[in-house]
Amino acid sequence: MSKGKYQPKAHKEPKADRREMMKQVEGLTERMSRVEASLAEEEIEYSVGGGAVTVVVDGRQNVKSIKIDKEAVDPQDVAMLEDMITAAVNGAMERARKIAEERLGEITGGLGLGIPGF
Repeated sequence: MSKGKYQPKAHKEPKADRREMMKQVEGLTERMSRVEASLAEEEIEYSVGGGAVTVVVDGRQNVKSIKIDKEAVDPQDVAMLEDMITAAVNGAMERARKIAEERLGEITGGLGLGIPGF
């Protein structure tokens, strides 16, 4: 053991660390805002029943339109049409969710932000 004064390791000044972290957070926030804006412009289409029902949603999972082929409208079997609409909406929403997860995941890179899928 050598004798002498104890000299602790030099640490960065905490304020500098916080400033750097805030810059990183601001950059991340800007990139996420751009991705979210592009998702709002994205249109995801999902069809069921051979195109009998088609749903279009945006990347923010808002339903933009539902189209129903007149051949799919059978007053004697409304339940089937309801099932097709439900399946088309759910399918479109799932696609939109996956697209959003992929795009936002590229930015967050597994930062553990508590956002499902990230």
